[in-house]
Amino acid sequence: MARELHPAVVQMLGNFRYHHLPAALQEVSRPFHDLAHRLAETVTGPEATKALDDLWKSKNWAVVAASNRTGEGS
Repeated sequence: MARELHPAVVQMLGNFRYHHLPAALQEVSRPFHDLAHRLAETVTGPEATKALDDLWKSKNWAVVAASNRTGEGS
């Protein structure tokens, strides 16, 4: 049985949604989503929330970089 996640972790996981993004950006965002969910199931404590926060920041920068790359051909 899966353990119950802290509400702060559940809230952070919502930040890793990617289905609303264009397909090319989904491909960049999806691995971060998957890793976030694996981390949430394996680590606990305030460090888990900090790890998710830093991962979210990294995901955002990766999506921005990919967005800038796809926008170059416009």
